[in-house]
Amino acid sequence: MHIPDNYLSPATCVIMFAVATPIVGVSIKRVQVRLKESRELAPILGIAASLSFLIMMFNVPVPGGTTAHAVGGTLLAILIGPDAACIAVTVALLLQAFLFGDGGILSLGANIFNMACVMPFTGYWIYNFFRKHHHATAGVLIGSYLGINFAALMAGIELGLQPLIAHSASGQPLYNPYPLAVTIPAMMVAHLAVAGWIEAFFTYVVYKFVSRVAPQEIYQASTVPTDTNNQGKLIRYFYYIIIGLLVLTPLGLLASGTAFGEWSNNELLGRLRSAHLSSTLPHGMSHGLNYGAALSDYTVPGTSLPVGYILCGVTAILIFVIISKVLTSIYGKEDK
Repeated sequence: MHIPDNYLSPATCVIMFAVATPIVGVSIKRVQVRLKESRELAPILGIAASLSFLIMMFNVPVPGGTTAHAVGGTLLAILIGPDAACIAVTVALLLQAFLFGDGGILSLGANIFNMACVMPFTGYWIYNFFRKHHHATAGVLIGSYLGINFAALMAGIELGLQPLIAHSASGQPLYNPYPLAVTIPAMMVAHLAVAGWIEAFFTYVVYKFVSRVAPQEIYQASTVPTDTNNQGKLIRYFYYIIIGLLVLTPLGLLASGTAFGEWSNNELLGRLRSAHLSSTLPHGMSHGLNYGAALSDYTVPGTSLPVGYILCGVTAILIFVIISKVLTSIYGKEDK
């Protein structure tokens, strides 16, 4: 679901940034208010970003020879609120794009809108509807399943619109060459059949765990958690979960193939040629931005792929911890 650079036209990228920015901006303001009331939210934000980042490293095979992954957007929204989840996933996506080359720089607006805005807010709204009717567990499952699928639908629409809105005088696509009739089914099959169930399963397991060990820490819009002892216990448990996920991240390398719409130029060209659709890349893709991330594709020079994968996860977690420490320091001073 991480749309790379040059798959979307510049106009689409600008529009998606314009749509995502106010949502993220309002979320930041709301989270700032919560941080002033309870600075303990700061380390939880770091944990949330780490969880989302690690969850997205677990690629699974899907029909058609491609892969997909869960995101954890609805899970975080249920645990810490949709605004805080929006910020946590946004931070994870920014790090993925700039440091690891996972998702484009110009297409960040689209990726943030899909995974950090649509998913947590949609998933939480569905969950909260069922919760209010005393069916919280059903809300967890349905909200997480539909949340990731709505996000996938948005990505499919954004990709599929490109041949319609960005083409040459002769009608040749300048960016993503696949139309809506291809992109929407491709995205939805992968997420309806596989990724959505993984998202729902992971959300359910973690939700049930938190419900058992610290039920009062599950987010409710009308309250702000104040029991620091329970929060400390929950944070400690989540660090155990993060360590476990970190050790298991190389399992994400077992799935072969690249997710639909995330191919490199060479991979896409090979697909176009094998399908006899074109012998050349769309002009906008072959002449677009070519950003070289420091740890591209989660590899560390001089290490094996599994070790590099783990080291990249460690790097990301350390960055999130540093960010949360800075927030704790800032809002701790304000409390004083």
